[in-house]
Amino acid sequence: MVKVANRSIEAFLGAPGAGIVAVLVYGEDNGLVRERAARLAAAVVDDANDPFRVAEVTAAMLKEAPTRIFDEMAALSLTGGRRLVRLGGAVNGNCAAIQAVLDDPAISATDSFLLVEAGTLAPRDSLRKLFETSTRAAAIACYLDDGRALEALIVEIMGHRGLQVEPSAMAYLCSHLGTDRQITRSELEKLALYKGQNGGAVSLNDAEANVGDGAPMARDDVALATASGDQAGLDRALMKCRAAGESPIAILRAVFRHLERLHLLSLKAASGGDLGHLIKSHRPPIFFKHQPLVRRQLQDWRPRRLAQALAILIEAELDCKTTGVPADAICGRALIRIANAARPRSGR
Repeated sequence: MVKVANRSIEAFLGAPGAGIVAVLVYGEDNGLVRERAARLAAAVVDDANDPFRVAEVTAAMLKEAPTRIFDEMAALSLTGGRRLVRLGGAVNGNCAAIQAVLDDPAISATDSFLLVEAGTLAPRDSLRKLFETSTRAAAIACYLDDGRALEALIVEIMGHRGLQVEPSAMAYLCSHLGTDRQITRSELEKLALYKGQNGGAVSLNDAEANVGDGAPMARDDVALATASGDQAGLDRALMKCRAAGESPIAILRAVFRHLERLHLLSLKAASGGDLGHLIKSHRPPIFFKHQPLVRRQLQDWRPRRLAQALAILIEAELDCKTTGVPADAICGRALIRIANAARPRSGR
């Protein structure tokens, strides 16, 4: 049973380990899925585009030829060396084809390697269970970069280019990046190139001028409007998110992260902490333009009510994945419930 822990992922990507025939890379961060899959591919073959050692399979192909993965894994490399078989866009319905590979001892990890990429998978999904319970397979989860992980990534990428990031710029970047690892890297590379030409530490003006403000800002607007009970603002922000192609689950998680932050701050304030200091010193930093609104929200909400709101969001995400009801409708209802709860300013 191999579920690769976060602390072990870096080492695993460079050397998947003896006896591992197949690896599933999955998660909500599509960019990070692609990045980690590319690193695994590089650990198996020198050239991921070599047609003699690499075979690309899709879920659509498996509908036409269910044994395609098995046949590719059993084939010999015409030029010698380990063979790589890649399955993209995998779903639960592909489990039988993958199981046949894992069950055949004649398919050796020294001869062939199966690399499977998938989107978000719940713990109960059969594809995820298959890889987590097999002794010849492993699963790597790719979660969104947020919180301290996102701040550390920004420091790492900019630091490699000899750049420091001012606190206000860091807060802005943390608010506008993190939903896709490749997009995050691309935006930071663009910012680093700009600063390489202009010199000095990365300022808020630099960040605002170089990092896009599309879907991430719209998700921020949804979270802020929901916690403020601003129904009109919530409707506008949801329209922006949908126009940008944001998934309901990504929206729910953005609101969850914001309310989770409020919950943590409210607990610290209830223990005697100074609210202004708590907001300014919070990590990852809160964008300074949002700080006055966050302060008002903390004055309106109490820890118990925030915990109830977080439970609503968890239930909504689960319903999106399991009920078959349109996810947009589930998301909208959950956010309206929380926004309505935010409007009365007494009795909390």
